[in-house]
Amino acid sequence: MPTSARTYGQFCGLARALEIVGERWSLLVIRDLVLGPKRFGDLQRTLPRIPVSILTSRLNELEETGVIRRRVLSQLDAGVVYELTEYGCELDHILLDLGLWGARSLTHPKPDEVFTLDIAIISLYTTFQEEAARGVHVNYELRYPGDMVVHAMIDDGALKVAAGALPAADLVIEPQGPAILDVLNGNLSAQDAISSGKVRVEGDPAHLELFGRLFHIPPAPARPTGLSVH
Repeated sequence: MPTSARTYGQFCGLARALEIVGERWSLLVIRDLVLGPKRFGDLQRTLPRIPVSILTSRLNELEETGVIRRRVLSQLDAGVVYELTEYGCELDHILLDLGLWGARSLTHPKPDEVFTLDIAIISLYTTFQEEAARGVHVNYELRYPGDMVVHAMIDDGALKVAAGALPAADLVIEPQGPAILDVLNGNLSAQDAISSGKVRVEGDPAHLELFGRLFHIPPAPARPTGLSVH
């Protein structure tokens, strides 16, 4: 354990996991490294609010616990990148499950909340419904405000998401504001999203309804009125 990390004093796997990745910003650092190695400056751009001292501390702590490692690039590239170790890569499905759980409580973004390219990519992996994609072969291109473009390719239950345009996309989606979230959580039908102009599309509009099923966010359960002991 890194000496700077808090400890819970419990011989418990969950407690140990929180000691390793439970510090503020740690999971978001790992989230951005799930997509591939990054330089220190790359992480500063994807996590614009993290102080330099905190980012340095989190990287050091995660390296000490074997979650990430530093790798020196070739002389042509020069510099150092941070990347997940095999142990760290085991967190990917945990992060996606936790992200989907949290997405169920998302409403609309606040004016000061950022939406980065990495978040756009991760959000598609997070909400992807593998079972609904069985036997499905379809490609999407999403154009977000600020010239941010990603594409998603679905091939019989498998998903690949990357930055950039996809000329052969079956549907191009241009969300106007946060309406695409309402489509994914079922608060807005695909037909209403298009007819209202909240989502613009190029291609067969039926593919937007399919998109809502492939990248679905289940509704959060109603809050219980009393205690329930199982």
